[in-house]
This record gives sequence, structure tokens and C-alpha cells, in this order.
Amino acid sequence: MADPDGPLGATPARLVPRGPAALDRVAEALAAGAVVAVPTDTVYGLAVRASLPEAAATLSRAKGRDEATPTQVLVADRTQAEALAAPGTLTGPIAGLLDRFWPGGLTVVLPRRPGVTLDLGGQEDSVGLRCPDDPWLQALCRRVGPLAATSANRHGEPPLTTAEAVVATLGEAVALVVDGGVGGQLASSVLDLRAAPRVLREGAIPSGALLAALGDAGEAGGS
Repeated sequence: MADPDGPLGATPARLVPRGPAALDRVAEALAAGAVVAVPTDTVYGLAVRASLPEAAATLSRAKGRDEATPTQVLVADRTQAEALAAPGTLTGPIAGLLDRFWPGGLTVVLPRRPGVTLDLGGQEDSVGLRCPDDPWLQALCRRVGPLAATSANRHGEPPLTTAEAVVATLGEAVALVVDGGVGGQLASSVLDLRAAPRVLREGAIPSGALLAALGDAGEAGGS
């Protein structure tokens, strides 16, 4: 294992156990512009501050994918999400959907709030938001702000399910890897809500459950 007191960004990455003490170390690394690997309620993820210039490009280089690929944003709560989504977006049926599946394994793609100029890849007027069902990760987002994130793996390969595997595979590109035990193998489901609802990726939540919940929320809102 790498020296835990070695310089930030040393090779291989430093492995730290998830817990209160790790928050300070991870926040420091993120503030310095580093890529960190964190456990989530779905798969291990690579993350940088969403406000970092070239955030999406930095993550894409770390995992070897096209820099134009859209990057999701992890938020601590609905308040952080509302600061990034277009005004009035998180209301009605969408609010009902989030009441049911947030925190959890659902990423919603929404119109972006005017004036939010984050580098997230993809279309500049859209944003993919997820509130993870992980108190430690929510606390990190409260500490440093929303995080641009992607699954921890080489592009085109299966998600890595342990911190040790992340160190072995991606250690040169990652400053810190937070050990949260064995992770899942399914990433979040991605639901595009910019127009007619469309499932872009079926993951932790089945597509049918998402669309049914959205319909139920719409009926409840109209009753």
C-alpha cells in the first residue's frame, strides 16, 4: 500500500477508509483539483469538484474516454440540485419522482439553470443530477459542493467493485481512493426529463418502475 503520508497525487493512489476523518483528506484533495475515487450507493465513482474548470475532461482522461461524454453531478440534497437545474424544474411530477427515488440510484437529466457554466461534457444547457443514498458522500457534497462524477473503471470495462481494484487499475490518475467495502455492479439509472421521459440507461432502478412512478406522480398532481 502507498505511504498514507506521501505527497498528494503520489503513485499509486493513497487508500483511506471511509469515515469522518476521511472527509477532511478528500475535501483537501478535491480543493487542489485532484481526482478522487469514492464509494457510492451504486458503484465506485471517480469525482472532482463540479466547479473545476475542465471537470468533465479531467474525469474522461482519468478513465480513458471521449471528453465530450456527459458527466453526471452528485448533490447532497434537493437544494443543491435546484441551484443547478432550470428554475421551476423540480416541481410537479418530477418532484414526486424524486420524492420516491432520491436519495438513490437515479440520475435525472434536466434543463440547466441559465448562468451555470460548469464543464460537464455533453450539451451546455443540460445537467444530469443524482442525490446518492450515502450519508458520507452527501456530507462530502455539503463540504465541497456538487461533484462531477463517473463510474470508476477504464472506459468500456465493467465497474470496479473494491477500493483495491480501483487503486490497481486507476491509481496513477487518482489522488485518493476511499475504501467503503465491496461496491455494487449496477450504475444509476439515467432518465432524460428534458422533454418526453426517456430512459437513457437502465441501471439500479428498473425502467418500468421509473416510468410508472412518473405517471403516478403526474396523476396525483392533477387530481
